[in-house]
Amino acid sequence: MSRTISRVKHTYFFQLVGLSALWGAAFLFIRVASPPLGPWVLAGLRVVMATATLGLLMWWLRQHWPWRRWRDLLRLGALAVAIPFLLYAWAALQLPAGYLALLNTTAVLFASLAAAWLGDDRLTRTKLLGCALGFVGVGLIVRLGPIEPTAERLGAALACLLAAACYGASTPLMKRATRHSEPLAIAMGMNVAAGMLLLPGTVWAWPQAQFNTVALAATAMLGVFSSGLAGWMHLRIMRHVSPVAAVSPAFMIPVFGVTWGHLVLGEPLGTGLVAGGLLVLLATALVTGFNPVARLLAADAAGPKP
Repeated sequence: MSRTISRVKHTYFFQLVGLSALWGAAFLFIRVASPPLGPWVLAGLRVVMATATLGLLMWWLRQHWPWRRWRDLLRLGALAVAIPFLLYAWAALQLPAGYLALLNTTAVLFASLAAAWLGDDRLTRTKLLGCALGFVGVGLIVRLGPIEPTAERLGAALACLLAAACYGASTPLMKRATRHSEPLAIAMGMNVAAGMLLLPGTVWAWPQAQFNTVALAATAMLGVFSSGLAGWMHLRIMRHVSPVAAVSPAFMIPVFGVTWGHLVLGEPLGTGLVAGGLLVLLATALVTGFNPVARLLAADAAGPKP
């Protein structure tokens, strides 16, 4: 029995790592596509492509739309899709992909606070310390990184924090939604709702967009893989893990986001970026109770089983 549970946990762990890779690359694609397309058009096209992908999957698997839950889907579509997509696309006009990925890590802190507020988790002194360290880390990233902290960039950083707060607040709500609806249907409904919310701004900004092959390819990667398939995968995992564990890919996203931004776009690395990033990772570890050293010592003390 214990071996079966262990295999299941390892399965979810590797799926979460896969999500981290997809979402880490997403910030690179946002950084590439947002300047030519503009935030509104990028967010709108991303949702359209995600909706088309999920719609085809629903047709193939013969799943049905959860019409009775449209209010929940509208709320989730705004918090988990429309607002974060738009804010990150706008922030990408000022900040490198690595900054976006690191600031996104604070979603774990906001998810912990939201879960505690809704009664799905309990705040402790360790978790509160983690929250405080997380915001100190964000301050280091913004003020001591390799780019000058102008008013525009500080505004972009605040937009990232607001996007992360929306992600965090929506996580326990999505967990609850998976108890009565299929993950694929939830993902589809969220994107349809987000598309309706983003439609007026997308139409307004459409004439100013500068369409090119690279930007459209990056948007397609965002819509099909980072939003459509990854969103479905995330909700499937969320059925079996806690809300905070479900948002834990944010821990590993900066590894992929910073690496891809540095290698592909030549984004600089600085001491503030590294120090702030380490503080944010330490904060998220405290918030979630993740302690790999203690687990390794416990496993070693237990010894091999006959």
